[in-house]
Amino acid sequence: MSLMIDLHSHSNISDGMLTPAELIEHAAVHKVDVLALTDHDDTSGLKIAAIEAERWGLQLINGVEISVTWKKRTLHIVGLKIDPDFPPLKTGLEKIRAGRHIRAEGMAAGLDKIGITGSLKGAYEYAKEGIISRTHFARFLVSTGYAKDNKSVFKNYLVKGKPGYFEHEWASLEDAVSWIVGSGGVAVIAHPGRYDLGRTNMLLLLEEFRALGGTAIEVVTGSHTVDQYVEFAKY
Repeated sequence: MSLMIDLHSHSNISDGMLTPAELIEHAAVHKVDVLALTDHDDTSGLKIAAIEAERWGLQLINGVEISVTWKKRTLHIVGLKIDPDFPPLKTGLEKIRAGRHIRAEGMAAGLDKIGITGSLKGAYEYAKEGIISRTHFARFLVSTGYAKDNKSVFKNYLVKGKPGYFEHEWASLEDAVSWIVGSGGVAVIAHPGRYDLGRTNMLLLLEEFRALGGTAIEVVTGSHTVDQYVEFAKY
């Protein structure tokens, strides 16, 4: 018997489109047996997700995706089987979420300078009660006609060297891994193909990550090509 397993998903607590309850229902209807809810820097959706998972007969894995700065690059570290009530993890995520608001203000100020006003308020309208992210700015810019889709928003406005980019320091790799492992979880490097590290830096990252207690790397993801599945499976 084969299982359908998804170890990386987001609800509208971070930058997904569905509520935690809707996400569980969506997964169950599509025959997913095991689902990890891994919202960015926030675990507040896990309790309602657990209730819905039991109702649908789906196995839920408590997860989170932590924003990390490593060698001036932003990386994401997924934690699986975490204890969301582990004090260092809770405190660390609270600090990251506070930093997200500071970054959002900086992004909005940059967009103001080129005549795109109201982006902070507009982005928060998409974020609703969840964390604020670049995806919410992208949705605002698409809805107001400044770009045709999210991909073009990131390319023209939100990456380094563009007006909506704002330099921000996230958690350290050491802290993120220690929070995850300390809570009883498994630390995973998320979608490594997105970081364009090159072989040397990838090997350095993997060496440091493993030394800190990290034990896994995401291989099959919508962010990777089929060739990258093979590449990262080898790692």
